[in-house]
Amino acid sequence: MDPHRQQRTTATAPPPPPAQNGDYFPILIMSFVFMLIASTVSSFFSPHTVIWLFNWRILASKIVETSNECAKTTLALKLTRWDDEIFQVMLPSSSSTKNALSILHQVPEGHVGVYWTGGALSKRITEPGFHLKLPLITHYEPVLVTLQTDLVRDIPCGTKGGVMINFEKIEVVNRLRKDYVYETLLNYGVHYDNTWIYDKIHHEINQFCSSHTLQQVYIDVFDQIDEKMKDALQGDCTRYAPGIEILSVRVTKPTIPESIRRNYEQMEEERTKVLISIERQKVAEKEAETQKKMAVSEAEKAATVSKIMMEQKLMEKESSRKQQEIENQMYIAREKNLADSDFYRAMKEAEANKLKLTPEFLELKFIEAIADNTKMFFGDKQVPNMVLDQRLLGNFLQNMSTTQVHG
Repeated sequence: MDPHRQQRTTATAPPPPPAQNGDYFPILIMSFVFMLIASTVSSFFSPHTVIWLFNWRILASKIVETSNECAKTTLALKLTRWDDEIFQVMLPSSSSTKNALSILHQVPEGHVGVYWTGGALSKRITEPGFHLKLPLITHYEPVLVTLQTDLVRDIPCGTKGGVMINFEKIEVVNRLRKDYVYETLLNYGVHYDNTWIYDKIHHEINQFCSSHTLQQVYIDVFDQIDEKMKDALQGDCTRYAPGIEILSVRVTKPTIPESIRRNYEQMEEERTKVLISIERQKVAEKEAETQKKMAVSEAEKAATVSKIMMEQKLMEKESSRKQQEIENQMYIAREKNLADSDFYRAMKEAEANKLKLTPEFLELKFIEAIADNTKMFFGDKQVPNMVLDQRLLGNFLQNMSTTQVHG
């Protein structure tokens, strides 16, 4: 220790009370006995524990040999602190020892607590939270009762044709029902999933591969493996371990020999080319069909327009015809009315003339006509004869009128 620093410490603080060498002996004995008890209970010592024991021996010898009281006090406090640390080093070295020595324990959420008393499974099942148990007598384990996924890796199997393949990963989603925890652990232990999931998956996969060809396993019925595995696992669990519920199984594509894989890839490439050709043909057919539909649609459109135009023209002609008929009927009716009017006028004129043209009227008109004539004829008989003839004409007309009246 630095003498100046020691001098400052002595000047600022009073020295500790003197102690005899024998005062530290009980501390050494108690620490050593405590260490022996902890080491006896522990199943083994970790490397940290061995180092601690070596350092503890050196520190204890220094306490006995030193003559400085302050140094003895400091080393004693350090030794006490190491005694506290021994349980943080030794006890966690074995989880079973820690479980056996613990009194208060915690059950995590989603788990239930299961207990063994003297190695026998107890029917005591605890819910999540803090609980108490007897140390060294009662053993405790948390058991998961919610959804869990068990991952099974590297499952080799042989197909029906003798080809060895390997399933790299299969995931099984399962759950242990809370009311069947005691029966399941009593029959199959805490690691019940080793029996009914890990080992069972290996068995079912080998059974499936042995009854199918590589083509079926790798391509044809690969999409059915999930359901087949789930049904097989659930069937046996329902029969022998009803507390285990299989929710789903996810199977990855198996690994096959490289030469066969290349053949499958080439087959897939050829199949892809064929599918591409088929799709191109379908596209071409669809395009041709679309063009055909477009042409038909255009033709139907043109025909519809032509039909509409024709109907429009026919309607116009029909309207013109009806209009002409109406005009003709009007003309006929007008002409008929005119003809009827002329006929009626002629009839009336005839009737009027019949009443008007009497022999006396005609004779009067005759005489007036002769009187109006400016020409003079001279001779012995011509004028009298003409007058006589006219009188004879008048008599003739009178006789005819009389005959008509009597007739």
